Amino acid sequence: MFNGLWRPAWFGRGRDPLRAAFGPLERDVMEVMWRGGAMNVRDVQAELTRPSAYTTVMTTLDRLFKKGFVAREREGRAFVYRAAHTREQVQAAVASGLLSGFLQDDASSRPVLSHLVDAVAERDDALLDELEALVREKRRVVRAQPRTKDRKR
Repeated sequence: MFNGLWRPAWFGRGRDPLRAAFGPLERDVMEVMWRGGAMNVRDVQAELTRPSAYTTVMTTLDRLFKKGFVAREREGRAFVYRAAHTREQVQAAVASGLLSGFLQDDASSRPVLSHLVDAVAERDDALLDELEALVREKRRVVRAQPRTKDRKR
């Protein structure tokens, strides 16, 4: 349908789900934050692989703080930043948000699920087995919970 061009354009060539959540500089700054501990703006600037102005890095860290991705504490006249969540936690939240958005409409859920299974199957048979095991475990847990009016069966 899209001649294979949709993946690169929409999902960052399939390599990193964080492309959906961060711009290029935000992604680079978060990679620095996940590698190191508490850092000030100058430390982050020095660790970046591309040259960026101090004020640009400071603004990016402030935006990431306001979005909840980094925490900060005042140390003297400057802030010291650290990642508020692990890379894995952010990836899980991004994936959950994307899937929740796709699955909101019951009519469009089946194609999304079908393509998810296809994508997993294309990648690795063991991963498909793991998906199947996760589905079985989730069914077991859900069936053990009392019914609520919000939860469909």
